[in-house]
Amino acid sequence: MTTCAEPAPDISDRLLDMTGQSDLNPSSPLVMMHPALTNLEVICIISSYTERKSLPALASTCRAFKHPALNALWRDLQSVEPLVKCLPSDLFSIDQGCVVLQKPIDSKMWDILFEYTSRVHSITITHRSIPSTVIEPLGVLILSCPSTPASWFPNLRKLTWHAEGAHAFAQFLRMALVPSILVLHVEISSASPTFLSVLSSLGTSCPHLQNMTIRTRCKTDDGELLRQISPFIAQPISQLHHLHMLSIWDLGSQATEHIMQLRAMQSLSLDLTASSAWNKKPSLQFPGFDDLKWLGLSIHSIEHASNFLSSFQVVRSKQIEVGFTSDLEKYYFDATASTISQFLAILHERCDHDKLEYLSLSIGHFKGIRIESGAFRKLRAFANLTQLVIEGAGSVSMSDEELCQLASAWPKLQPSKSAAMLPPMPEYQHSMG
Repeated sequence: MTTCAEPAPDISDRLLDMTGQSDLNPSSPLVMMHPALTNLEVICIISSYTERKSLPALASTCRAFKHPALNALWRDLQSVEPLVKCLPSDLFSIDQGCVVLQKPIDSKMWDILFEYTSRVHSITITHRSIPSTVIEPLGVLILSCPSTPASWFPNLRKLTWHAEGAHAFAQFLRMALVPSILVLHVEISSASPTFLSVLSSLGTSCPHLQNMTIRTRCKTDDGELLRQISPFIAQPISQLHHLHMLSIWDLGSQATEHIMQLRAMQSLSLDLTASSAWNKKPSLQFPGFDDLKWLGLSIHSIEHASNFLSSFQVVRSKQIEVGFTSDLEKYYFDATASTISQFLAILHERCDHDKLEYLSLSIGHFKGIRIESGAFRKLRAFANLTQLVIEGAGSVSMSDEELCQLASAWPKLQPSKSAAMLPPMPEYQHSMG
């Protein structure tokens, strides 16, 4: 059995000793502080502008600076390494290739650890920030913890997870999914059964979640990992009643029904590129979305966007943005004048005419596409449009008279810098002011 190598010096190295010492040395002469330093707001501002490497020293300066400096030090963790480093370096050893405890962790050590973790408001986990030399000792800590997992980070508000989905990583993720979390960003490259089980607990572990983004690092046209993960995310979404911002791939019809029932939902971004469900027109229709502020669709086919919107009886959203994913140029041949015209017609059929204020359609870098002005006549029904963005390398055939008719139909329309395919209308807009 060998003792784990002592970690390199870090800003957390002094924390254990600092916490055990008295706030003030009774034998030291009385030092009068400047009156400004009796103001907690001033002390917090000073701590927020102090370099991270100096915060432990600032915290040990006096009783007034201890808590504000520790709050600043632990508030936003870019790594979980300090959780291990704030404990004695000889606490762990290697036995037959596995990390083990040299001695039990006493209540004082747990109190020290929880004093720090209770100050954490955000954690960012990446492949680089959570090496095996950290995750293994952390796993031992989790297994030996006398308290529930939620007690580690009672004030955690944001978790960004760009690491693996192996069993060891899943242990920490389970500990970090606490009821106080409001923002969750997850990027998955692999998923063990344990990791999927943890994901399936999102609805009960994080009931107050408001903002969730889940992505994968797999190839967009390889949906095997997506199919594996989707059922474990679709079910807990129905329990996230406070969710108002969601960015994810198409999880299937059951998940879509769950999302429609979330009354707090305001912003929805869906990646349709890995789903084959929208290759044809849907046979069933959903009731639709009643009160979205933003709907974003990532596509590799204009037809997919048309079929998706056709699956709803109504879409009430202030802003709609549809765009090709940047790495799928091989699909760009799909866009034609007819498919674009069809999309605009379906938009007219399904979207609330009074609700829509912003429409953006990015159709890629095509050449030779010529859209007739009649395709835009359906959009004249959206009288509250303030911005219309049609991006691409094609062109629109439109007379001055037709342009005037569009300008009069959209009295609130503002000039757009990126409406590359549409003729400019600033002179008409100025005359309406």
